[in-house]
Amino acid sequence: MRKLNRREFIGAVIGGTGAVTAGALLWDGQTTNSQHRNGDFTIDSTIKSPIDQVSLGKSGIKVSLVGIGTGSGGWARASNQTRLGQAEFTKQMRHAFDNGINFFDLADQYGSHPFFTKAMTGVGRDKYVIQTKSTSRRAKEARADIDRFLKELNTDYIDSLIIHNVTEADWTTRFQEVMEVFAEAKKAGKIRSHGVTCHSFVALEAAAASDWVQINMVRWNSRQSHMDADVKTAGSLFEKMRRKGQGMIGMKVVGQGSLVEGNDALTPDECFKFQIESGVVDAFVVGVQKIEHIDRLLKGTRTALNQVGYRTVKLAENRRT
Repeated sequence: MRKLNRREFIGAVIGGTGAVTAGALLWDGQTTNSQHRNGDFTIDSTIKSPIDQVSLGKSGIKVSLVGIGTGSGGWARASNQTRLGQAEFTKQMRHAFDNGINFFDLADQYGSHPFFTKAMTGVGRDKYVIQTKSTSRRAKEARADIDRFLKELNTDYIDSLIIHNVTEADWTTRFQEVMEVFAEAKKAGKIRSHGVTCHSFVALEAAAASDWVQINMVRWNSRQSHMDADVKTAGSLFEKMRRKGQGMIGMKVVGQGSLVEGNDALTPDECFKFQIESGVVDAFVVGVQKIEHIDRLLKGTRTALNQVGYRTVKLAENRRT
């Protein structure tokens, strides 16, 4: 295998994901209570590790604080992860799992379903959380996707099913039939939650207003790289989503590598810390291509947690004037 350059390393290790907590830096780190109030926020000091489990909003889904993505460079049912081959894919997924990560982000577009199924052979289904995504925009195709995904994943249920790569401002109307199929599947026990990953700000605004959305994957980093709005605007909307009870999962942690290059480059660990400080997402997933990338993700996130603590959702909805 050829050596990855710096951009490829970051794009694979972190390119595609994002973040945790709730609010500005208000924590003083002095309290010993598992939960206490500080300013507008409740601080859960029991969350000390990247493998501690957090709730995705009101969805009922609990995941490790960090998750593993399988879609770096993902398209046409292939990704950088699947291109490594089954043996290496399995090695990395099991290393993550054996070190306490239970959250895995897949997609039909990445072609990662059969790879992941083989990788987790022998592991109890209740020991890990699967999120996957469909690009179908019609009821018939979406219904077929769900049945096919269940077979490919050799499972009776999918924890989180996402409508993939939505850009339209009116998507909650335009794709209503797909939303209804997902809701029916949830009622039937085929999926546990449903949501969306948006790739425009107008689509995000529609998601924020929707009572159907239980899970959001959002593009979020400290320098507006590959995001859908400036940091302040996006952060305000994400805070609203999280306060509403929508589960928030971050992506594009280092802006596909742009944040960690150049004279003023950040380190990956600094990018993790921003996500934890930001307070607008519950968890984040990272696409990896090497065992050491998983180890750095775990170590860097643990360091950030020690520095800033973990914050849960806002207590008061309308405290700001």
